[in-house]
Amino acid sequence: MAAAASSSCSSSIANNRSVHHRPRGIFKHNHQPIISVPLRHQQSSSTSLSVQLQPPEESGFGILWKRKEDEKGRLGSLAAVRQLTGSLTTAEGLRFGIVVARFNEIVTKPLLEGALDTFKKYLVKEEDIDVVWVPGSFEIGLVAEKLGKSRKYQAILCIGAVIRGDTSHYDAVANSAASGVLSAGLNSGVPCIFGVLTCDDMEQALNRAGD
Repeated sequence: MAAAASSSCSSSIANNRSVHHRPRGIFKHNHQPIISVPLRHQQSSSTSLSVQLQPPEESGFGILWKRKEDEKGRLGSLAAVRQLTGSLTTAEGLRFGIVVARFNEIVTKPLLEGALDTFKKYLVKEEDIDVVWVPGSFEIGLVAEKLGKSRKYQAILCIGAVIRGDTSHYDAVANSAASGVLSAGLNSGVPCIFGVLTCDDMEQALNRAGD
């Protein structure tokens, strides 16, 4: 009887563990739900190990676990989803727009020069860059959206500088500039990069502009 109770207790604990560790995410591979179990450490120097098991039909979900080992046998990263990353080295032939605020030009001009130098390093030609000046950071969002909707550019870079003063005007302009650039990207479908500095004083701004 004691042995039976012990066996029943062990079975209950095992069942509880299996329920506790049941994956809850919905993941699919090649449009088919799969469920895999983690592998134990192997003595061999294989580079990739994975096991895939079909889940019960009523479950409707699965998760893919893949554990890799390098030459030294150490376990590597866990890969469960596709990862998409952009290229930082294939900008040749693309067109870019730059919107720059004239207000605080002592700050925005060095930022513009730095941006142009960076584009040049990545083989973007000068004729593929258009620079549009606007009165201040408040107006950046409107122009950025118009450039994006023109479908002439792969991305729009927004450059400005808002420096805190004695009144709440700083908060209004900084918040409007940020929301304006965000809305420009959402409404045009073209990436609009937020390059507007929001600083407490001119010294902070100049330091961040590269001077």
